Amino acid sequence: MRKSLNITLALAMSLMAGSALAADKVVLQLKWVAQAQFAGYFVAKDKGFYEEEGLDVEIKPGGPDIAPEQVIAGGGADVIVDWAGGALAAREKGVGLVNIAQPYAKAGMELVCPKDGPIQTEKDFPGHTLGVWFFGNEYPFYAWMNKLGYKTDGGADGVNVLKQSFDVQPLIQKQADCISVMTYNEYWQLIDAGYKPEDLIVFNYAAMGNDLMEDGLYAMEDKLEDPAFKEKMVKFVRASMKGWAYAKDNVDEAAEITMDNGAQDENHQKRMMSEVAKLLGDASGKLDMALYERTEKALLDQKIIATKPEGAYTTEITDAASK
Repeated sequence: MRKSLNITLALAMSLMAGSALAADKVVLQLKWVAQAQFAGYFVAKDKGFYEEEGLDVEIKPGGPDIAPEQVIAGGGADVIVDWAGGALAAREKGVGLVNIAQPYAKAGMELVCPKDGPIQTEKDFPGHTLGVWFFGNEYPFYAWMNKLGYKTDGGADGVNVLKQSFDVQPLIQKQADCISVMTYNEYWQLIDAGYKPEDLIVFNYAAMGNDLMEDGLYAMEDKLEDPAFKEKMVKFVRASMKGWAYAKDNVDEAAEITMDNGAQDENHQKRMMSEVAKLLGDASGKLDMALYERTEKALLDQKIIATKPEGAYTTEITDAASK
């Protein structure tokens, strides 16, 4: 009897080991540090959605010194979270990035100014200092200034651009008249710093119709030519969007799962997740062509990219993932 039990246990362990070996490895590189901005991926892993698809997913946090485009180009990731501006600019330089899903249906970028400051409307921008992040985050800002007809090299008729740190200190320290924030992050840092909503003038990119594509999923074009890799991406996107749908409906739990994966300040993460949920649309990850075309045109108009990109996105992955 004991021998039979030992054989049964050995077989079970063998099957478990075989199952683990059979799981397809996927490395996801995030655009920034672990926070609720990426909760859907952490939820998908925590809830076993990736495992159900036969995937073993490693989620690599980003940071100020990590460029997702460089990571994937160097073979350090299979898929990355990126903004379209950075992805399309990298594609023109030879990094064959392809948008395979677009979890964020809306942009969360804003420019905020103190109500008691010199800027009340867009007409007040010339001659003043506006802060914006770089590393690919500047493209929506420059597209907006280009649309307004304002130069960005200073002078009385243009704006002075401050290369903003990844916090709200430039406004608090009065280094800039307005700074860039995300609806789900730095805006609330200002509130925590003592500003009240009524103290701020907010220029929301999406509300103005100036939003460009933010957090999307990108893979390399040559790897997508492999049917096995393409199927792996279908599974990854399906599980990821299941994670996003769950996070959208379970904000507090999603924030707690994000905390378990290295995020800081649980109350801030819950608030962040609540705001991120507003950007997800129907949580299908399907690309809005109007948003893509607006993004592409803005980059062409700014000469960030010189030619209209071909093959920069595919709907095949999300189409297959939704079946």
